[in-house]
Amino acid sequence: MRKIYGSATEALDGLLFDGMSIASGGFGLCGIPELLIDAMVASGVKDITIASNNCGVDGFGLGKLLETKQIKKMISSYVGENAEFMRQYLSGELELEFNPQGTLAERMRAGGAGIPGFYTKTGVGTVIAEGKEH
Repeated sequence: MRKIYGSATEALDGLLFDGMSIASGGFGLCGIPELLIDAMVASGVKDITIASNNCGVDGFGLGKLLETKQIKKMISSYVGENAEFMRQYLSGELELEFNPQGTLAERMRAGGAGIPGFYTKTGVGTVIAEGKEH
């Protein structure tokens, strides 16, 4: 496996497909994979599920994938800085799964470690737990 590529497009070659799920790093607009996001936009991949702290802002970060309607679902802890996100969500074009920041981080850590599930008491006794196994 090569560790250095000439471009983001080259690094993603053969990895992208419609309906895929991606965890994207960064916090706010810091530390986001800008060049990889641009390469994803250019690829035309669609129906993506993105797990990330937020969805960028209009025209920047993951917001670029929203503008091209490539994101089907966001798993996030905060989405308040993106007007296009709000428009798509309120019109039913975009699915949203909110997670508290710590739970989202633990889901990503557990998934990366091959742990299929874990317990957190964050949602116990709330509307989030309704209809779920105890």
